[in-house]
Amino acid sequence: MKENNNKNDRFTAAGTDIESVKRKKAQSGMSYNETKKFLAKTTGGHGTWIYSDTDGETEKQNNQRIPKKDSE
Repeated sequence: MKENNNKNDRFTAAGTDIESVKRKKAQSGMSYNETKKFLAKTTGGHGTWIYSDTDGETEKQNNQRIPKKDSE
């Protein structure tokens, strides 16, 4: 998109109001990647380990120390 050369203009050559777009973007909420990270941290799921704060080795050791309940 080509912008007008006049710095006082708020519109692009196509007629888009630049300030309006900036305001709407600021109010739009999380980005796609921010949303993915939030969902991974709060719900877990396939392929979300890259967003995890949990140390896998520590959890494995903790799980081995927890006695299992009898199924009977």
